[in-house]
Amino acid sequence: MPASILEEAAGLLEAADTRPGEPTLLHCPSCGSAHVAQVLGDNGGVSYVCTACGHIWS
Repeated sequence: MPASILEEAAGLLEAADTRPGEPTLLHCPSCGSAHVAQVLGDNGGVSYVCTACGHIWS
């Protein structure tokens, strides 16, 4: 288990790397930031939240 949220985020970014040398990053549709976290919704769906501006989307 990661000791901090930063270690957890680093692990998520590594997992998002589908092709060597070409990372796949999510970007906030509101502000364009790559500081995005994946969260589970109440109904089990997946949503995303921008940690830079707080925008939430599915």
